[in-house]
Amino acid sequence: MTVRNVARVTAIANVVVVSVGLVALALLPKTGDDGRASRTVVHPSKQALPAATKPAPVTATVESARKIKANELGVVPVIMYHRILAHRISSLDRTPEQLRTELERLARDHYVPITAAEFVRGDIDIPAGTHPVVLTFDDGWPSHFAADSQGMPRNDTAVSIIYQVAMKYPSFRPVATFWVNHHPFGLKDEADQTRAVKWLIDHGFEVANHTWTHADLHVLKTKQVKEQIVREGRLLKRIGAPESETFALPYGSEPKKLSVAHDGSWDGTSYHFDGVFLAGAEPSVSPYAKTFKRYAIPRIQSNGTKGECKRWCSTYWLGWLDKHPAERYTADGDPNHVSLPKALQGNITPKRAKMVIAY
Repeated sequence: MTVRNVARVTAIANVVVVSVGLVALALLPKTGDDGRASRTVVHPSKQALPAATKPAPVTATVESARKIKANELGVVPVIMYHRILAHRISSLDRTPEQLRTELERLARDHYVPITAAEFVRGDIDIPAGTHPVVLTFDDGWPSHFAADSQGMPRNDTAVSIIYQVAMKYPSFRPVATFWVNHHPFGLKDEADQTRAVKWLIDHGFEVANHTWTHADLHVLKTKQVKEQIVREGRLLKRIGAPESETFALPYGSEPKKLSVAHDGSWDGTSYHFDGVFLAGAEPSVSPYAKTFKRYAIPRIQSNGTKGECKRWCSTYWLGWLDKHPAERYTADGDPNHVSLPKALQGNITPKRAKMVIAY
């Protein structure tokens, strides 16, 4: 399958994910088939947390880009996670071991996490020869982030596992995006919410809007869609989160008036998002590509390869990218240039044309 063929199935795949998501994906397996990870685990509270730093700047050349086969018009996996539970209730859930296994696979395959906001901005500043991945967590569950008695990420939460992998693989940048609703991380008190959001923002994570009640926006009137987004935006502002640059559609369900997913106003408050993310079910094209649709960015559900996931979830797609490395985004290490094979030069967005290094 080529990337062009992949693009043709975006709409169909997203409809499948939306429909199945609304019934908790009950037909998918309750256990994963992802393999097993090494159990060398160091809890983050026992040593200093790795910083979410970017690499020292380099200047790419035609020769350096050719040597590493840089392709910054390649596709990027944006992976979607929900609850992290010891015993899965829905097939959307992942266990701590399944999450750790997948993140360690990404680290071994030279993927470097960036946030959804960095991806939409085209701020992909990672080492030469590596590949960006966007880790996204929906709904703001307590299993995503909670602090222990030392004020560190509680063991087996998503943030703790991200740091464990980053300590084992130093090139694995510990960042992710959390799209939250009106009780971020299960916290009801705004003072507690503020502390949690401050910790995450201070450590390089993104916390952004996922509507007030996780509503299916397709069944709401336009005014109700705007209210859902504005109410959540007001909460995020009160608890100290930066204004959301990105937005994830609950269930991947688009409102009838598509534009209100990224621009609108309600009760005197306006909003704008630079990127809107769907619920599935394939890698995204590069943000430098002419075909990049910033208001309909696909994601890949984290899961194995059974049932509906035979072709649409993370185990399948990561394997596909391993087998088709020329289709994958490979960085040149230089954030001021976009390196790519000459055959792809006509596919770059005009505003990036002067930055191109073609080989």
